[in-house]
Amino acid sequence: MKTKTLNVGLLGYGMAGRTFHAPLIQAAPGLELSAVVSSNAERVQADYPEVEVLPKAALLLARRDIDLVVIATPNDTHFPLAKAALAAGKHVVVDTPLGVSASEARLLKAQADGAERLLSVFHNRRWDSDFLTLKALLDDGTLGRVVTLESRFDRFRPGVTDRWRDHHKPGGGIWYDLGPHLLDQALQLFGMPKVIMLELATSREGAEVDDDFLALLEYDHLRVSLQASSLVAEPTPRFRVHGTRGSFVKYGLDPQEDWLKAGQAPSSGWGLDTTPGKLTLDEGEGDTVAMTVREAPVMPGDYPAFYAGIALALLEGASPPVTSESALEVMTLLETGLDSYRQGRWVKLKDGSSALRRLHSG
Repeated sequence: MKTKTLNVGLLGYGMAGRTFHAPLIQAAPGLELSAVVSSNAERVQADYPEVEVLPKAALLLARRDIDLVVIATPNDTHFPLAKAALAAGKHVVVDTPLGVSASEARLLKAQADGAERLLSVFHNRRWDSDFLTLKALLDDGTLGRVVTLESRFDRFRPGVTDRWRDHHKPGGGIWYDLGPHLLDQALQLFGMPKVIMLELATSREGAEVDDDFLALLEYDHLRVSLQASSLVAEPTPRFRVHGTRGSFVKYGLDPQEDWLKAGQAPSSGWGLDTTPGKLTLDEGEGDTVAMTVREAPVMPGDYPAFYAGIALALLEGASPPVTSESALEVMTLLETGLDSYRQGRWVKLKDGSSALRRLHSG
């Protein structure tokens, strides 16, 4: 790229576009938010008066000055919009998930590869403080060989909204909302599992779609449990991890989403979680067990790293922060999980024979 600043066009200015993408794009060196497609021009210009607002995606895609298109629209529109953006010669970032099926994801990856365009997905939970803390603990071998990992993302939202996520349509429901994030974190730590089992439930009064899930991923000598629910009022552990040397338990969510919702911009000290997890470790020698309990060291969260990495990939040829290959793995697990639910049994993954990532070998 000759230019040192890339012009970014954002499709959608709902919760994802307004809370996450717009402020993080603006905070990234080398990127400039130039145009937004939205039906609510007043809301966009109240936040970004210098940004042009367009009524239709086609008008944005026709602009030659737009280098990167970010798609923050309902899940079932991700595939057609990304396909059109790639056809228009744009680099593309898609909010999670990449599509509503693995076949859509494969088609987009092939199109991007053929056009030599970047295709990435906003798997921002890779930069949660608690996840980075856990990853560092596994890197260091602090917990020994991990045998179980429980990851929960619970909410208390008893009311059913009229938003697209609560309607019975492709990409709706909690499995396609929170599932991609929890699956991506598991893949980053341990790679593709051997088999998956998924249970879905519709628990709220008047709900049309799943609002509760339990997914079990089996590896060699390791079980990963992923759960999310819309009807959990009592705080549950975000992570509970047990290994041959001890355990790590963490309550509370990464603070970055709440900060962005409150209008805070990334600055010095960004991403530091003030609710550290607890380590319970065996520090005895030989056959002697000597348990100690202490706070886990906290790694700061870093959502700005995603768009900073996108800029480096486009301007300097660095590897993108989230590759299309890893996004396709998430889509494969999402879809295979649904196969498991429909069939009521464990389902094998084609790549399930692959070895665990090095983190599991510690």
